[in-house]
Amino acid sequence: MEKIVKPKKKAGEQLTVALFVDGPNMLRKEFSVDLRELKKRVSNYGRIIIAKVFLNQFAPEKLIEAIINEGFESSMVLAQNEEDAMDVDVSVAVAAMEALLTKDVDIIALASRDADYLPVVQKVKEHGKKIVVIGAEPGFSSSIRNAADYIEML
Repeated sequence: MEKIVKPKKKAGEQLTVALFVDGPNMLRKEFSVDLRELKKRVSNYGRIIIAKVFLNQFAPEKLIEAIINEGFESSMVLAQNEEDAMDVDVSVAVAAMEALLTKDVDIIALASRDADYLPVVQKVKEHGKKIVVIGAEPGFSSSIRNAADYIEML
């Protein structure tokens, strides 16, 4: 069952959101993810102050251009070989933890289907912040889906 109750804002205050996208996991042709729609859905939770998409060096130039045109920051992660090309997980996790601990954010939004992010989801909650996980089927991890405060399906 999906959680659809949105967080409540304090009087006169807008919540802040840091959005991190696992590009190799989510920005695939089979999912047809619309970055504008993704940003719009996440903005329902608060004002987006960080919006980063993590990619590897094998990302097509047109994808990088689309990411920048939608107002996201593109972060390139180098893979040793093509087998590691999908692995941006550590960089995404570090960026999410940095935002959690050093930025004034109320909500971390993570677009990924990957169970590897379960420790990030748990730490966000442990620090008293909310976590939105944006996923897609097939392959959306039940562990991060069940641990998240809010879920958005694309």
